[in-house]
Amino acid sequence: MLEQLNLSNVLFLDIETVPQTYKFGGLDDAEQKLWEKKQRFLINENQTAEDLYNKAGIYAEFGKIICISVGFTVASGDTRQLRIKSFYGDDEKRLLQEFIGLLNSHFSGQQHLLCAHNGKEFDFPFIARRILINSLKLPKLLDIAGKKPWEINHLDTMELWKFGDYKNFTSLELLAHIFNIPTPKDDIDGSQVAKVYYEDKDLLRIVEYCQKDVITIVQLVLRYKGEALIEESNMLYA
Repeated sequence: MLEQLNLSNVLFLDIETVPQTYKFGGLDDAEQKLWEKKQRFLINENQTAEDLYNKAGIYAEFGKIICISVGFTVASGDTRQLRIKSFYGDDEKRLLQEFIGLLNSHFSGQQHLLCAHNGKEFDFPFIARRILINSLKLPKLLDIAGKKPWEINHLDTMELWKFGDYKNFTSLELLAHIFNIPTPKDDIDGSQVAKVYYEDKDLLRIVEYCQKDVITIVQLVLRYKGEALIEESNMLYA
């Protein structure tokens, strides 16, 4: 499949998410009870629902998207360019509308695909759920209800690495290291995003972090295909 994959048809993406409120106390009584029910199997004598709230950002029901970074490749003579764009801000509905607009305008054909690392487990369903929660219409590439697995145009670089082995999660950072791809993890990591957003109020730092992950995903697919990496001089930011 990868040998025949036309990278120009692929939209690579990564998202950054945070809890809807920074602290558990920011939830109303009903939301606190619902969070407790969501975490009931993880709560024990040493941990309360409040202790577990730092993970709220990974649940679409309790989190929100603050950045979607995307990248797509364009052939330019004998070289390949990578064009990167980010949709970000405090207004989740607006950034989702802009992202949906991109998909509907440029990535709605039968040949188009979405690609992310662990995207099938996290990025794609999270985006789809938040789109519906914000009363928006799913774009074609995320509207997968009733489709057979082979009809869903989603690529997942973590799944591709498994080769049918489902025992372990392999991080993007580890794959970048073993394939000699410059690592994106040179500033913050996912566990710090909520703090940087709510305390430091440095959204642009998060956007840069998100874009680095997109670049790494693109480079990883090129390694999978046995092709040369894209030079930094051929990366353009919208």
